[in-house]
Amino acid sequence: MPHPSECGSWKEGCPSSDTTPLIIHCKGGDLVSYDLPAKSARYTFETQTDDVTTVWQYSSATAAKNDTSTLSPCIGETVGSNQAACRPEPLIFLRYDFGLALDNTAEAGQVHEITVVAYYQERLSDGPKVTSLKAETTFDAGSTWHPATTKATGKNTFTTTVRNPRRDQAAKGVGLRISPTDSQGNTVRQTLPTAYTLR
Repeated sequence: MPHPSECGSWKEGCPSSDTTPLIIHCKGGDLVSYDLPAKSARYTFETQTDDVTTVWQYSSATAAKNDTSTLSPCIGETVGSNQAACRPEPLIFLRYDFGLALDNTAEAGQVHEITVVAYYQERLSDGPKVTSLKAETTFDAGSTWHPATTKATGKNTFTTTVRNPRRDQAAKGVGLRISPTDSQGNTVRQTLPTAYTLR
């Protein structure tokens, strides 16, 4: 979150019956936030960064009280445009430990373990817990997907076991599709067409 002194004017754009984007112009780039309807509803939010696609599905309603830390204030508080109560949306984010060699490869023809950690934007209250995680692998750049074994190994932490094929069977590497669900029914599906290559 940028410091208020780094932010310029803001404007509303593309209003619709569902959401209105708030665009805040800051040094180093723009910030975009959305005012959602007050009534509880289900939302889908999709992003793509390079070749990684992430699709969130979550429920949201008007916040009854502030649930943000001083280190991560709401945009409205930061720029002085909105002082209403707010909280982070329950988006599940993912962090990976691929357990790769120094050249970012894994050994072909071997069983390989990957650690997946799910986490949320910082808030004051206790957030939901990730209750399950489904993992799939692809060896042909996403044309076909195969289920991979997963097990819980800690709070919001899972180990996925991948049976790596021969190198010639995964010429473009090993891809992953990770789909966790939390205790409030929120989900995320993250697709990495090439998570790592084989040696």
